[in-house]
Amino acid sequence: MTSNPSDAPTPPPAGAGNGPAVSREEFDALFMTVRTWGRWAPADRGAWHRVTPDRVRQATALVRSGTVVPMARPWNTAPGPDNRRPALHYMSDLGDVEAPEPATHKDFIAVDYHGKAVSHLDALSHVAYRGQLYDGRPARELIDSAGARFGAVSALGPLVTRGVLLDLPAVAGSAWLEPGRAVHAEDIVAAERALEVTIGEGDAVLLRFGGLRRRQELGAWDPDAASAGLHVDALPLLAERGIALLGGDGDSDVRPSPVDGVHSPVHALAIAAMGVPLLDNLDLEALSAACAGTGRYAFLLVVAPLNIPGGTGSPVTPVAVL
Repeated sequence: MTSNPSDAPTPPPAGAGNGPAVSREEFDALFMTVRTWGRWAPADRGAWHRVTPDRVRQATALVRSGTVVPMARPWNTAPGPDNRRPALHYMSDLGDVEAPEPATHKDFIAVDYHGKAVSHLDALSHVAYRGQLYDGRPARELIDSAGARFGAVSALGPLVTRGVLLDLPAVAGSAWLEPGRAVHAEDIVAAERALEVTIGEGDAVLLRFGGLRRRQELGAWDPDAASAGLHVDALPLLAERGIALLGGDGDSDVRPSPVDGVHSPVHALAIAAMGVPLLDNLDLEALSAACAGTGRYAFLLVVAPLNIPGGTGSPVTPVAVL
């Protein structure tokens, strides 16, 4: 991996390929179109209510070889343009603190995980739009320095469902999509057709844009300035399909944002409008190879976030079982 960011090619100019532009008024109308407020109780599990015991049983039937593919990036303690708040890891006991036998070794970890470097789950308390969390709950009244009293990750619990990988660079015949490239609804439909898979009710949709592969080959860049991701025009399709979870090897949003005044519009639509948690910063390279090798792009997916009362999300290691 290239360690010097200056060695990496300059990402495309801001706005290259991320359009069409969307006005704030158009975005607000789209928000209302995909909104699912008032549909489920308790509301802070959101779209995870779609994953019924029947759907879990159907998902387990997808297991054939028993191959297990983890999708978390390594714990990242190295600073860089895509890791401005590195995770912490140090040894707190080298076997010399307690009584001599048996020797014990202990370590400490900590992380400010909502960023571009750590694989994590965004709970429904993570994003508010126009002051409102999912289901119209007022963010200022429900989130303070002690944490979230609505939409916490502890309300979600583990998720076991059918996962679908849309390997967008593979469909395009490239190693990755360049930073700033927007993926539209028609791209999703084309990927379904090419990969012979169809997104359905209660599915977890994982999108491979190839950014991690690009980083490994060309070096790090600032993904806040430019990254491949979804255009907001793809969200009505995903809402219509009734997905339960959305994730990818980036943070799902194309950057720069095509929406005037909204820096993370896909986050706002998925989390605050649709009640769909997000998985950010996955490593989908091994899963891409495994799915290509079997010719199957649907699998059993297991996501088990940490049980953090009041937490806005959690570091996580999602696992696909083929």
